[in-house]
Amino acid sequence: MNILYYMIRRILQAIPLLLGIIIINFIIIHSVPGDPVLVIVGDFGTSPEYMEMMREKLGLNKPLYMQLFIYLKTILQGDLGYSFVWKEPVLKIILQFLPNTLLLMGASLFVAILLGIPMGVLASRKPYSIADNSITTLCLIGYSIPVFWLGIIGIIIFSVKLKWFPAQGMETVASGYEGFKYIWDVVQHSIMPVFVLSLAQLAFIARLTRASMLEVMGLDFIKTAWSKGLGEKRVIMQHGLRNAMMPIVTIIGLRVGYMFGGAILTETVFSWPGLGRLMLRSLTTRDYPLTMGLFIVITVLVIIVNFLTDLTYAILDPRVRYINEV
Repeated sequence: MNILYYMIRRILQAIPLLLGIIIINFIIIHSVPGDPVLVIVGDFGTSPEYMEMMREKLGLNKPLYMQLFIYLKTILQGDLGYSFVWKEPVLKIILQFLPNTLLLMGASLFVAILLGIPMGVLASRKPYSIADNSITTLCLIGYSIPVFWLGIIGIIIFSVKLKWFPAQGMETVASGYEGFKYIWDVVQHSIMPVFVLSLAQLAFIARLTRASMLEVMGLDFIKTAWSKGLGEKRVIMQHGLRNAMMPIVTIIGLRVGYMFGGAILTETVFSWPGLGRLMLRSLTTRDYPLTMGLFIVITVLVIIVNFLTDLTYAILDPRVRYINEV
């Protein structure tokens, strides 16, 4: 089975998964207590006739199964609906905030991989040594610290007290920066959110890398490599880490879904204009179309990342393609 057929098969498998998630999310969101019409018009003694007119206008007076059918029909047409609160197409709103979240998550994942894998390799070289125990302790602490607490402490120390980094936002309001000044301004605003969001992922990747390296370094082919007189760097990096990367790649793909949950807290604490804050606002205002649209976009992103993970698996180890074929 060639790689193209493998890719097509994985894409076809993702279609019913996406459909099932859309249906489940639709039912859950519409089962949440609260009236979106009341949130929209406000609690000012509005007449029941006007409330009913708004429900009919928004399609909320129809049975749930009919609302679901209509929604699936619009989704197939590439339309995610119209926001109750923003009064704009949902897709347009999401596309405004999506690049900011991708920037935050991409930078956080890059930092987690860049630091986590070397830390895990270093810890595995001499198990239970001072370096191993120190890295393990730091990883346990980093993984255990709540995201919102770390963000608040970071703002108090580095923004309020030391004044090293901006406390909130993605850029300086009304600064008019352009070119390199604008890029540097965004970098300064993103340092603390990236660190907070990446810390737990970094700790998890480091711990997994250590465990995977310890398992691989005890196998027979590693002993053979040592017996051939190969250098330590070549044995560890070319033979050990390369074969230990399979579970690490899997976890990196799975952690993307967890990062969206952390992004909601991180973006809220740092007022980062991304999908996380938009999700929180849509939930508090009962904006069903926007909430559903956000769930669909996030689901698609997670499916794409998992697809790329499977593809990386198949490239690293061609046996995976034949296992799936059987």
